[in-house]
Amino acid sequence: MILHHTRASWAGFRPRPRPTRPSLSRSEDADMTTPTQKLSDAGVSIWLDDLSRQRLTSGNLQELIDTKNVVGVTTNPTIFAAALANGESYREQVAELAAQGASVDDAVFRITTDDVRDACDLFAPVAEATQGVDGRVSIEVDPRLAQDADATSAMAQKLSQTIDRPNALIKIPATEKGLPSIAATIAEGISVNVTLIFSLERYRGVINAYMEGLERALENGKDLSTIHSVASFFVSRVDTEIDKRLAAVGSAEAASLTGKAGLANARLAYQVYEESLQTERWQRLASAGANAQRPLWASTGVKDPNLPDTLYVTELVAPNTVNTMPEKTLDATYDHADVKGDTVTGTYEESNEVLDAIAQQGVSYQEVVELLEAEGLEKFEKSWEELLATVRTALDAAN
Repeated sequence: MILHHTRASWAGFRPRPRPTRPSLSRSEDADMTTPTQKLSDAGVSIWLDDLSRQRLTSGNLQELIDTKNVVGVTTNPTIFAAALANGESYREQVAELAAQGASVDDAVFRITTDDVRDACDLFAPVAEATQGVDGRVSIEVDPRLAQDADATSAMAQKLSQTIDRPNALIKIPATEKGLPSIAATIAEGISVNVTLIFSLERYRGVINAYMEGLERALENGKDLSTIHSVASFFVSRVDTEIDKRLAAVGSAEAASLTGKAGLANARLAYQVYEESLQTERWQRLASAGANAQRPLWASTGVKDPNLPDTLYVTELVAPNTVNTMPEKTLDATYDHADVKGDTVTGTYEESNEVLDAIAQQGVSYQEVVELLEAEGLEKFEKSWEELLATVRTALDAAN
């Protein structure tokens, strides 16, 4: 197991508006700068969308930090289920838990929080260098609680207290019933990664919940500068569903819109983010030390083989954003991504036109985003059940 460090010393500092991220040593020749370094220079934080104990103990994750500008990690039930199903590195802990008579739920909690705590320790230098903005590790509340605000809030607090690291982010799904949990968790001074955001309307609700939480935290005497949040806006899944519906329309115009909805939706989300920072409400919070809730691009692995494999990276470059990538997308980005700087600001009119054109083809935006949220929760719940089944089998085998 990786040794745990004490709480990092950046707590209490107010992050700089645009922190200097750890960067690779690079040649004086600008042409030698890696694409991942160019992303970092453009204000995009690269987080890996994967975590396993093998990555931690083998040095693989540290290598990605050192070579590919990775400054954070996100997890979800699907990732943990895959890690445990394929990981011999959990055998010793599973045997210990079995000997202790741990329940399946308790074993899953112990295993996943241990991995996240160790990852937090690994990223502690990044967190210190960025004063808590990066170096973040996300862990999700039990997705079966997504429609129970009080249970979600309680689980978020338990995860935060158990991991006990200032650079942990607790992931809460952005369901309508999840919004009060987001506000309540932020109010307690716990940093949150809001996940499963598909629609612009829901994103506005997420921003409102974050600000409400900060306002309550301020009333509770919390130091706002220590509270961080990202809003995870999903990209490729939007294209997958809308492109399927466009293909069913069968017109030439519908075909011309393939692969455009996800980017348009995300770019308009960035416009919503920018507008939120101009409000008097946000200015009051910022003056009290609050950190902006950065947009995070999730689901950035390209599903359609006819589209460029780095599409959701190079076309979503904007300051103060996070792009969380599966390793395949990270490798492709490092290898051949053509990073040309900001590709979001100034695209809002065009993005609105794309969504309007899609609507004119008879594809309902509202119907799609509601379906994607429901499917997203269903997939996470299924993965959680698979995770429980995997651990149950391992515990039985160890007895």
